[in-house]
Amino acid sequence: MQYRSWFSGIFGLEAERVLPTLFGHGELVSSRIIGKVAFGYLKRVDGTQPDFYTDFSGQVVLAADATLYNLSEIVATLRQRGLASSERASPGELLLGLYLEFGAEFAKHVRGMFTVAIWDGHTDKLILTRDAIGARSLYYAPTRSRLAFSSTLRSLRRFPDLKLEINLDAVRKYLTCAFVPGEVTLLEGIYELLPGHYLVAQQGVNGAIDYETRPYWQAREGEWDENAPVETYSDPLRRMLEQAVSERLPNNGAVGVLLSGGLDSSAITALTTRLYGDEAVHTYSISFGAEYPNELEFSSMVARHCGTRHRILEIGGEEIARLLPSTVALLDDPVGDPLTVPNFLLDRTASQDTDIVLNGEGGDPCFGGPKNLPMVLHEMYLDGASASLAREQNYLRSYQKCYDDLPQLLTPATLNRLEKLPPLEELVAPYLDERSGMQHYLNRLMLVNVRLKGAHHILHKVDRMTAAHGIEARSPMFDRRIVDYSFCIPPRWKQYGNVEKYVLKKAVEDILPREIINRPKSGMMVPVQAWFRKPLRKLAKETLLGKRARERGILNQKLLKDWLDYRDITFPRHGVKLWLALTLELWFQAYVDAPRA
Repeated sequence: MQYRSWFSGIFGLEAERVLPTLFGHGELVSSRIIGKVAFGYLKRVDGTQPDFYTDFSGQVVLAADATLYNLSEIVATLRQRGLASSERASPGELLLGLYLEFGAEFAKHVRGMFTVAIWDGHTDKLILTRDAIGARSLYYAPTRSRLAFSSTLRSLRRFPDLKLEINLDAVRKYLTCAFVPGEVTLLEGIYELLPGHYLVAQQGVNGAIDYETRPYWQAREGEWDENAPVETYSDPLRRMLEQAVSERLPNNGAVGVLLSGGLDSSAITALTTRLYGDEAVHTYSISFGAEYPNELEFSSMVARHCGTRHRILEIGGEEIARLLPSTVALLDDPVGDPLTVPNFLLDRTASQDTDIVLNGEGGDPCFGGPKNLPMVLHEMYLDGASASLAREQNYLRSYQKCYDDLPQLLTPATLNRLEKLPPLEELVAPYLDERSGMQHYLNRLMLVNVRLKGAHHILHKVDRMTAAHGIEARSPMFDRRIVDYSFCIPPRWKQYGNVEKYVLKKAVEDILPREIINRPKSGMMVPVQAWFRKPLRKLAKETLLGKRARERGILNQKLLKDWLDYRDITFPRHGVKLWLALTLELWFQAYVDAPRA
């Protein structure tokens, strides 16, 4: 089975003494103290102890949670540099070899899912790094004399140097996007290392910890031939997809694919069955009951077409209500997505058959998926760039969450505390103007979707839900080469008139039923509006209107009550907004109110 090697650590004053405070009872299974840093691995499901990796001098120590896809490339790179390396070397050994050869930007040479912490005793520096796209998470908490770091925010909330205070700037961002974008987290003083970045920390002469973060990878807009036919780009894309899927398949045994019936998951399913030979391929879909719309017609069509072992999981609102608090507690950063619990249950079902589950995540951000067309039309015909931050406002509204509700949803006291902060729109402005490095507006939209929604919503949710069941999720379309290539395709082949993801459709049209290629994007239709009328109503009222939420004083209790009573509702979006608020309060109870121990 696939098990995660999560780690936590302290750099600075009394590191060895403080390290155990980051772990609950029995969670610290192995540790290493060297120089000014103390590392520790969290307990793994299988009871084994993850390894630390050390150079010949004993002065460089590495801890890693890593799945690498370009092992042979790394081995070849190290051998070209005259270093002995083996195809049988572990990911940690290869990562250490790359660091010793290339320094802090060694992750440029790695494709995969990873977080890494390195203590370099030769330079007395701590280096933290994370994979380019954001499949793994890494958090840190700097104070004057110490810097704590961890794979999980749950560990860092125990750091005794911090107060468990809510970051209101992160609250407004979450209510706008349904996730917390950027470096901030919902806890003051704890930050998330951005994907494609590394952090270097050292201790100054006065004992203070100095650190800075730097990018080692950024998406770049490539050159393209505007007159070239779509096959010029769809054919190489097909080869990349085949390689990305092939690299993510297990060596043997069953493999799973989460199959919604949309283009992206259907393409991954078809490629998996073609590339995995006679091994068993299991697919999994969701139904919320016969009374609600679903995509089972399409997912079942693909399963039959590809010959998979298909399972449909029916989920009711009562089960959602029962599991929501515990599922939210698994998320270091809350994700206000009504599919979170269904994904948790789907992954639990998949864990009965396999250790590895593939998905179609990444198709929308990388190839001009939904919501881009309205933004492009706004830019073309409504001159979105003319008014100050107009396009940024339009982008934030496209999430269809609580952006326009913030003046009423947040209490006056909260709004007053937020008044001196920069406008919320400035969060996305660097992605939507010339600072993005992208000339074409569609590529700017893709960039913000990859960097924000991809890393902080999609991949974070996928990672935490599968880790809860001891399995590993793999997302071929978020392969770094495919992300890079997507910015080298003419925008007209990504958004071809009103046809979204046209180049991706051309790349896989020969292996999927025509009905899948031609159907428009619909998205998973979650009956969240109906759930709040009955199965979720009791939990929502007790949580959102309860004593703890009132004392917090962040959200307007009267407005929440009106939403729960479905007063003055013109459009049926209040269910989604209630889900955001409910998830947020449940997260506060798990991460702010719960005892540190």
